Amino acid sequence: MARRQDGFTLIELLVTLIVLAVLLVIAIGFQFQARERANDATAQSNIRTALPAIEAYKTETGSYAGMTLPILQSSYSPGVQIEVLAADAVGYCVRSTVNGHSWYKNGTTGAITTATCP
Repeated sequence: MARRQDGFTLIELLVTLIVLAVLLVIAIGFQFQARERANDATAQSNIRTALPAIEAYKTETGSYAGMTLPILQSSYSPGVQIEVLAADAVGYCVRSTVNGHSWYKNGTTGAITTATCP
């Protein structure tokens, strides 16, 4: 009589485990990248949210000189979450940092970038 053997061989189980391990590594990598992109998007959004308050300050005072975060928060928008690095009569430099990722905006015409203000 022929004996029937059901089940998987050791090689089949090892190959399955290797495939699952590779898929797990790829998934973890995607999650890490998604977190970094989310941090960057939050930092950029913080700057965009602060822009109306910054411009309102300039409209009221005639320049950006003397602009600070406490002034922006108390007079224009309590939700502003940026750092004012520099502010003078004609321009400003602000930064937003989220989990170690910093983004900057240099003046009204400057783009929001990772490059520090000159």
